[in-house]
Amino acid sequence: MQAGKPILYSYFRSSCSWRVRIALALKSIDFETVPINLIKDGGQQLAIIEYLEETRPTPRLLPQDPKKRAQVRMISDIITSGIQPLQNLSVLKQVGQENQLTWAQKAIRPGFNALEQVLWSTAGKYCVGDEVSMADLCLVPQVANAERFKVDLTPYPTISRINKTLMALEAFQVSHPCRQPDTPPELRA
Repeated sequence: MQAGKPILYSYFRSSCSWRVRIALALKSIDFETVPINLIKDGGQQLAIIEYLEETRPTPRLLPQDPKKRAQVRMISDIITSGIQPLQNLSVLKQVGQENQLTWAQKAIRPGFNALEQVLWSTAGKYCVGDEVSMADLCLVPQVANAERFKVDLTPYPTISRINKTLMALEAFQVSHPCRQPDTPPELRA
């Protein structure tokens, strides 16, 4: 390991780790992954992404315009605080195996309803305008979770369009859970 090379302690399926991997890829930061298998997803990913933004400001993940920056943070919070925690593995274990799919769907749908409405007024090519932002880093893993839990995305055309556009970008592809060192062979791309 070279001196100064960042280390990301990561679990391949963690939404939080995925968001940070996207940020690192967008900013072309070479890093080492140390796989860990945690039941509880961490909540520090936004702080890490903001630290990366402050220490390596290009490309920007937070717009310079204060209103757009507030919109990015609002969308990021809707996803990371309002949707994702309710369908984390630690929560799903509490509801029991037989109720997990229904629980996750009930957690995701209302959040996506609210998010779709917000995106109607903020979206351009991406969540906020036409530049990739921290909000987009939050969106893609949550859409993947929705797909994993068989949520019908038809009622969310803006979310679906933005996700498709983002998934065409290399940073989102290389950071995908199916391409991580700790991804089980049966889940690899």
